[in-house]
Amino acid sequence: MNIKAMDAANAYANVLKNQGGGSGMDKVGSISGVGGLSGNMNGEGTSTFSDVLKSAITNTADSVGTSANTGIQALNGKADLVDLVTSVQNAEMVLETVVAVRDKVIAAYQDIIKMPI
Repeated sequence: MNIKAMDAANAYANVLKNQGGGSGMDKVGSISGVGGLSGNMNGEGTSTFSDVLKSAITNTADSVGTSANTGIQALNGKADLVDLVTSVQNAEMVLETVVAVRDKVIAAYQDIIKMPI
């Protein structure tokens, strides 16, 4: 199978069009709030856990979207290679952070499940 670079770029662009070009918040949708977590326990803001989660997911989606758009611009010759590498590294770092947090949440959940009643 012989795939040319422009064929791959066009297929990628079609996937992005089908997913919608909105912001990360549009992709996240709505995450319902968790009641009782809005207290100001640490003297910090009154953000709930769901607000923090929404913000993290939105930032991740926006970072990955920016990286994808920069990649498409680079393929079209409208972006520098430095910009492309920077945005891809930023998206990779954000995604690795999200995966690390997810792994910690799963490990904490498994520890809770193992506790005797």
